[in-house]
Amino acid sequence: MRIETLYADEDIVIVNKPTGLLSVGDGINAALPDILEREFGPIWVVHRLDKETSGAIAFARTPEAHRELSLQFELHHVQKHYHALVIGLPTWNNFSVNAALRNDADRHHRTVIDEHGKPAITHLRVLQRLRNTSQSYALIEAQPETGRTHQIRVHLRAVGHPIVADVLYGDGQPLLLSQLKRNYRATGDAAERPLMGRVALHAYTLSIKHPTTEEDLTITAPYPKDFAASLKQLK
Repeated sequence: MRIETLYADEDIVIVNKPTGLLSVGDGINAALPDILEREFGPIWVVHRLDKETSGAIAFARTPEAHRELSLQFELHHVQKHYHALVIGLPTWNNFSVNAALRNDADRHHRTVIDEHGKPAITHLRVLQRLRNTSQSYALIEAQPETGRTHQIRVHLRAVGHPIVADVLYGDGQPLLLSQLKRNYRATGDAAERPLMGRVALHAYTLSIKHPTTEEDLTITAPYPKDFAASLKQLK
């Protein structure tokens, strides 16, 4: 599997994580650090993205860089901007969700809003409103101040706009070309392949301070094929 490197030096490496890869190994399935170590040598995990989420993720290449970057995340000095394709048309252009979260709250290991949970704040901004004959969608930018498990997914559901194809917090239905084009005709007997068959969430930018040089870095991760194709068809 090809991993797109967005930035790399002797201290850190930032890549565009493909969907379907774990950020941390579980001893059974292939994980992103295992793949990166073949090219870059020892890798230290700094933060995580959900398995289905694509986009910018940083790793340390030295223990010193790991300590410094981990501290930046702990103190919320890192800025992250995610792009999400959601169901429905928001009535607002900008909206902030301040709702505490409790993770692993049921047998499906979902995160829920709970006033006794950990503080969680997400700032939302509408980038595009996308209409078609059967359903409406929007492209949302989400900037989390905190890094709770499934935070963006839960907060978007809370405001009535779950992420496309989210099984845990939405209807789980994939985005199909046949839904968007009235005259669509499938070819052959094969089942239609979804435009978007996973949680439509992408870590678009990551802003950190370099652990050694203290340079401010903002790294942008291009959309993967499924995200780009879905937006193209919705437009």
